Amino acid sequence: MISVVPFPSLFAWLRGLSARPRNAGSGTSGSPPAINELYHSRRLSLVRLAVLMVDDLHTAEDVVQDVFAALYRRHGPDLRGVADPHAYLITGVTNAARSALRRRRTARAYVAPEPGTIPAAEDEALLGESDREMLRALRGLTARQRQVLVLRYWSDLSEEEIADTLRVSRGTVKSTAHRALAILRDRMGER
Repeated sequence: MISVVPFPSLFAWLRGLSARPRNAGSGTSGSPPAINELYHSRRLSLVRLAVLMVDDLHTAEDVVQDVFAALYRRHGPDLRGVADPHAYLITGVTNAARSALRRRRTARAYVAPEPGTIPAAEDEALLGESDREMLRALRGLTARQRQVLVLRYWSDLSEEEIADTLRVSRGTVKSTAHRALAILRDRMGER
């Protein structure tokens, strides 16, 4: 939920973001303000700007704090190397808010992969080595080949019943079974 900050006019407030505060200077006209003066005079308006962009107060405060920290790391406490620190801050907050939105969109789009099936320890213990080899060889077949072989040899279905179940022709069942058995013979013969 968004916390609503009462504004006389949103557009007047947005125009005020680009206007320099009257007392932001360091005493002499034309010299840039110190970073602590700039922080005290601009922080709240920049947080409001960031809230409008990221729709979250805590993220907005982090964005503004990160921009001020980057400004301090790059230019030091007196900001003499910055031509227009106010524009620098607005640009920095805008860019950082957009980056936060990109990270949020990426995090929301992530779908965790489904966990794979792991056989129970008892199942592995009861299988012999030849059974394990057969299961490894079956995993190397295509899904259709495995389906045909399981339906034919495990479920004991006829070729016509397999064709009806898989909705393919009887010839497709015969050729798929033939190719799958040839692959299994080759793989099992190699081991």
